[in-house]
Amino acid sequence: MGKKCLDYINELNDYLDGEIDSSLCAEIEAHIGECKNCRIMVDTMKQTVKLCREGKEEKLPVTLENKLNNMLKERWEKKFGKQN
Repeated sequence: MGKKCLDYINELNDYLDGEIDSSLCAEIEAHIGECKNCRIMVDTMKQTVKLCREGKEEKLPVTLENKLNNMLKERWEKKFGKQN
């Protein structure tokens, strides 16, 4: 990623939400039109937002849920110590 790409990354959430001024929006859109990597990133972010908004909650299998919970607990305890 080039310097211009890095300049726009912090603005992408606001860009996707339509919460930036029109001149910056046009600048980002022009950059996305020329930069394949940024275009892929924006398209991926748009698809992720869409899936999150439209998706339904899926229940994890109990064994996977327990495994994830145990892993998170171990990492928490390693970083912050045991909680009583």
